[in-house]
Amino acid sequence: MAEVTDDGGRKYDPEASHNFPDEKLNEVLPTLLDDPEVKAYLKAQNVNAVTRKGYNDHGEKHIEIVRNRALRLYDLLKAGDVDFNGASQQGLAEEDEAVIVALAATLHDIGHIVHRDEHAYYSIPLAADLLDRFLPQFYDTSEVVRMKAEVLHAILCHHTEEDPLTTEAGVIRVADALDMERGRSRIPYEKGGRGINTLSSQAIDNVSLKPGTDKPVLVEIEMVNAAGVYQVDNLLKAKLHNSRLEDLIRIVAVNTKAESQLVERIEL
Repeated sequence: MAEVTDDGGRKYDPEASHNFPDEKLNEVLPTLLDDPEVKAYLKAQNVNAVTRKGYNDHGEKHIEIVRNRALRLYDLLKAGDVDFNGASQQGLAEEDEAVIVALAATLHDIGHIVHRDEHAYYSIPLAADLLDRFLPQFYDTSEVVRMKAEVLHAILCHHTEEDPLTTEAGVIRVADALDMERGRSRIPYEKGGRGINTLSSQAIDNVSLKPGTDKPVLVEIEMVNAAGVYQVDNLLKAKLHNSRLEDLIRIVAVNTKAESQLVERIEL
């Protein structure tokens, strides 16, 4: 059993013990993070999202958060003996599951360089080209095709009407919504306004992923006011729907500044 960290798994530690075989991930991840093309995408994809559309960050910081929380979520699910079907149904090894998760989390938003709208569809050809170059460093031709299939499926399903068909893809879909702390809301700000989108995006103080009791994963969300419930309900709950993880994750939102018991603790 991996040691439970007090930071809710904010950063993947290759030296820590994990509930999955991590040797392949620890081989691939440093090369991925140091890849010049990947670095360039993560910078460029913020231009349409932030500069032109006025959304919040979808670049390097967002990707780092989503990747770390996806790997944390994956680790907790593995500790709960949850079956992952993506790699296995492709005839890949269990150690490839974490690689699929890390690659999809890193590349899921690169379609923003084309347009924010429908960006998941634009991410597919861009990621496919990058994976064709990157994966042969670690896999043979047959494995490259199968790994690419699973990574692209997870990328597509993170922000589209197409529901995830694999547990790995469900992890990416939910992890994308877990980047929701103060100022990092996936729901865009109402510039200069005080509408519910603006208030709720500032209301989430902390998000932690922990081992659950009745379910493998507890997502604990600390709010500074009850407006954060809107953020949780309209973003995280929506992403959890049809993710294949609905029965595996418990969401608890706690209002740390509550003056009334009515809004002190909410389960969604």
